[in-house]
Amino acid sequence: MSSYQDVWQQMKEFTHSRNNDTCDEAWVVEHPPVFTLGQAGKSEHILAAGDIPIVKSDRGGQVTYHGPGQLIVYLLIDIRRLGINVRQLVSGIEVSIVNLLNTYNVVAAARKDAPGVYVDGKKIAALGLRIRKGCSYHGLSLNVDMDMEPYSQINPCGYAEMEIIQLRDLGVTQSLMQVSELLLTHIQGQFSYTSLIQD
Repeated sequence: MSSYQDVWQQMKEFTHSRNNDTCDEAWVVEHPPVFTLGQAGKSEHILAAGDIPIVKSDRGGQVTYHGPGQLIVYLLIDIRRLGINVRQLVSGIEVSIVNLLNTYNVVAAARKDAPGVYVDGKKIAALGLRIRKGCSYHGLSLNVDMDMEPYSQINPCGYAEMEIIQLRDLGVTQSLMQVSELLLTHIQGQFSYTSLIQD
């Protein structure tokens, strides 16, 4: 399990040092408990942090929670080389998650007003990205099998009363690794990769 700060620093260094020949990568990680505030994040959306650390991040979005049992996929992609814009990147990630959930017979959808993926109006996956030099870092989080209590300590993504759900609640019992392998297959297909290096 990797600390948020360590992986964030590694992503920044990777993005800063990459060139036109650098292969795009997907990093699959799991973090110890942490609240992260995006660039526009407002501290009032953290209602009661308790003993969970708070990190001010450079990703987009408001506040979210990361913890054990949550699948994190950081996407380090040269979007200029791929020929897509930020909106297409976001939509492609959302479609990949929706397609993944469909394989579990779970009906899911994205929302235009709030990036992420939802099941019956409840959020199951969050997105937060940063673009630098035409390249993305940060990525997505998908709730698989985790302690959901910390979500009650925040307004998730800046929305009071937003309900959060996870795969376990929907009867999906696959491991984090099994879910990650299937999700990466969908992401690779969505963006026409023959392979996407995993850190």
